[in-house]
Amino acid sequence: MAEVEVDGARLFYEAGGDGAPLVLVHGSWGDHHNWDQVVHGLALRHRVLVYDRRGHSASERPAGQGSRREDEDDLAALMEALGFAPAFVAGNSFGASTALGLAARRPGLFRALAVHEPPLLDLAAEVPEHREEVAATRGRLDAVAALVRAGDPLTAARTFVDGVAFGPGEWERFPQRLRDTFVANAPTFLDEQGDPGWAALDVAGLRRCAAPVLLTRGSRSPSWFRAVYDRVAGALPGARTRVFEGAGHVPHVSHPQRYVEELTAFFATAG
Repeated sequence: MAEVEVDGARLFYEAGGDGAPLVLVHGSWGDHHNWDQVVHGLALRHRVLVYDRRGHSASERPAGQGSRREDEDDLAALMEALGFAPAFVAGNSFGASTALGLAARRPGLFRALAVHEPPLLDLAAEVPEHREEVAATRGRLDAVAALVRAGDPLTAARTFVDGVAFGPGEWERFPQRLRDTFVANAPTFLDEQGDPGWAALDVAGLRRCAAPVLLTRGSRSPSWFRAVYDRVAGALPGARTRVFEGAGHVPHVSHPQRYVEELTAFFATAG
């Protein structure tokens, strides 16, 4: 097990492969194993770094209220401590929000950035036609958080998977190890939701990021993600967009070969 201490927390990480540095940032509830199906393919062209975000699985879970800004600072410190800066960075879900937030503050850390469906509900809520859908999503997230607070992480995890992020019946399709991971990391989801700024983004700051950006979403995902990307793309006129047909919130799990192909092709042309 490899660990590094950054910003007062010990983070677990693994690195392998050869080539230009690439950092993968996982979403809520999961850990570095979320990337297992794509690491080998990406490592054929890149030196790939995966890690457990603060509070997840093998990484330390400090006491007290955390924030997405802490996750951003962790990502920056990890990249610098391990010699991965500047790097290509790919983030999924909350990991995508983390990567975008850091890019708005420290754009020089990024050679290029690929993000899939950051749950930046504050941006989607600015679009009138999506406000009802956003309000319903917030309600479901609040219900999940209430289950965690009530001491029922199993039901919370199942409700999040089936009712928020993946779709009905998906929890039963999860391998047992992944279910166990979600249950174990439930307290960190509650911590994320307790951060008032978790769903926001400094769009004006993001305009300072000159690195190429790839925005992807799944065709089966909620439509409010399009509103998020419209706002992000508005700040980054050169951003490229792709839709993973038949995929949802985790194409690196459901469509790993296509995910690897999309990312390697993008990064090959991005510098």
